[in-house]
Amino acid sequence: MPLIELRDVTRRYLIGEQEILALNGINLDIAQGEYASIIGPSGSGKSTLMHLLGCLDTPSSGTMHIDGIDVSRASGNRLAELRNAKIGFVFQNFNLLPKLTVLQNVELPMIYSGISAQERNKRALHAIERVELMNRIKNTPLQLSGGQMQRVAIARALVNRPKIIFADEPTGNLDSKTGATILQMFRELSEEGSTIVLVTHDNKIAAETPRRIEIRDGRIVEDALTEAAFA
Repeated sequence: MPLIELRDVTRRYLIGEQEILALNGINLDIAQGEYASIIGPSGSGKSTLMHLLGCLDTPSSGTMHIDGIDVSRASGNRLAELRNAKIGFVFQNFNLLPKLTVLQNVELPMIYSGISAQERNKRALHAIERVELMNRIKNTPLQLSGGQMQRVAIARALVNRPKIIFADEPTGNLDSKTGATILQMFRELSEEGSTIVLVTHDNKIAAETPRRIEIRDGRIVEDALTEAAFA
């Protein structure tokens, strides 16, 4: 069974009296350990699709399974439980709390999981070491470069040991060299067994992922391996 499975998924929104069909008949399987990109222009439906995949929303129709669990009609509380247990997020704007240190930012998701202080500290230090920022654990985000802040965000996404990491334009605020380092880090994580789904509008970024899923007008128009799959 795929880790992520969508069958004939649609998502409709009402804006005033007008119905907007953001996703229209999406069928998609993503396996454990895949490193894939979802690409499309503004308004294509890629952000809506990421919200569904990330258990931030549910479909209007169709079925969606995450790790064998039917989340198609899950309650808000159930979706929150699944996000906390199985999903990590990395965003373009990092979403770090400016008054907290690197260590405290990385520990934060575990507080909501009820993990003991000792275990939180142990996991956070391991994740920070994984992204090579041990010399920055007492710094706040304002004392870091953009690339360092994104590595903190990746460490934070890792601490609950999620099966899936969603990255929304994760290199958008970074220079090209730093962005390449972040993309390589995602590739290494996928090789270690994490499932990485990267959302982007940039073809160059999508070309760095082994699988490229293109969405337009709420439909998947192409789903293919890239040259990176054979590198």
